Amino acid sequence: SQKNLGIEFSRRARGIPLWAALRSLGRDGITALVDRHCRLARKLATGLSAAGYTVLNDVELNQVLFRLDSDTATREAHAAAVATGRLWFGPTVWQGRPALRMSVSSWQTGEEHIDRAVAILAQTARRTRMDV
Repeated sequence: SQKNLGIEFSRRARGIPLWAALRSLGRDGITALVDRHCRLARKLATGLSAAGYTVLNDVELNQVLFRLDSDTATREAHAAAVATGRLWFGPTVWQGRPALRMSVSSWQTGEEHIDRAVAILAQTARRTRMDV
């Protein structure tokens, strides 16, 4: 129905955010931003692995897929980490088992945010393992 469509749903308007980013940052700026997101995702994967998580994907872009040893521990670690109110990420299912997925996608994300996420997830992994 047309009444449910706004400017954000028109085909022509969908390109405006990309156009604005290219206009503002330029090709080199966009390249640097994507490279930074990929680097931060690799840092996140390294930290999660050191904290006892299993990283399930080859981190080549900005997403990290990870889990703990058990399905229950994975679900509980997610719930505990999100309950802190200091980070948000979503659960998913990978090869029939619960997993967690984080994406580095904000231009504002920096090293300190990755360090904070790893610290929170390391703490929740320790607590979850003690409870399981």
